[in-house]
Amino acid sequence: MKNSILFLLLFTFTTSSDAQEITGILGAFPPELVLLQSKMENKKDTIIAHISFTKGTLNGRSVVLAQTGIGKVNAAITTTLMIQYFKPKEIVFSGIAGGIDPALFPGDIVIGTQVTYHDYGAIEDTGMKYLPTKNPWTMAVNPVMYTCDSALVQKAISVSTGLNFSKVFRENGSFAPAVTKGIIVTGDVFVSSETATERLRKDLNAAATEMEGAAIAQTCFQQNIPFLIIRSLSDNANKKAGDDIRSFYKIAAENAATLVMAVVGAK
Repeated sequence: MKNSILFLLLFTFTTSSDAQEITGILGAFPPELVLLQSKMENKKDTIIAHISFTKGTLNGRSVVLAQTGIGKVNAAITTTLMIQYFKPKEIVFSGIAGGIDPALFPGDIVIGTQVTYHDYGAIEDTGMKYLPTKNPWTMAVNPVMYTCDSALVQKAISVSTGLNFSKVFRENGSFAPAVTKGIIVTGDVFVSSETATERLRKDLNAAATEMEGAAIAQTCFQQNIPFLIIRSLSDNANKKAGDDIRSFYKIAAENAATLVMAVVGAK
């Protein structure tokens, strides 16, 4: 009886979601979502499999928002549940990352064009060999690089122009964040090594590194859901990363969220 009631509640909730287009928004940990949550209207919280989803309106659009937790497995679980129960038209991730591109600094923003794993494959004597994953149902080989939805990428680039981002205070002054597009790489490690960043730049032409994006990308790819990963840099993934993330994570998270809100509200 209890299971039947739970199923009925979930069925009613999800079928009502099908009647309107909805954008899914994900972030890994609270600072990445606090601004978005504060701007949402008509909020309704729902717990599914011990994960909280908040449905409401953001910048004039119906959205559902959830915190994935840190790491690839957490990200894949939350993304799967969001797709299954809310059937979003698209999914956008908002969060922080470590910078790989030497032209970028803490506070700058990377709009993902492609996303890939930097820790999936084979470790050989010559180094890391990056291999594709496979769809577990069809056994079809996935791409090594997952391509973010081109319309969402273009929308993010367009709305970023003239957007009122918070200035970033660095040792040499205060700066409006630079906004660029590039490849984002994902792994279950916090990168704080110049050697590692050089490898990721050389091997994968990476602009930024983080811990969730490719898992979200793979899930969306296999379920045919358009997706976009937006990251604001909290550090440069070098030996100073631990100190820099404490200094820059809040403003980086807010600026990423500011861009996500603009993307959601754009026609």
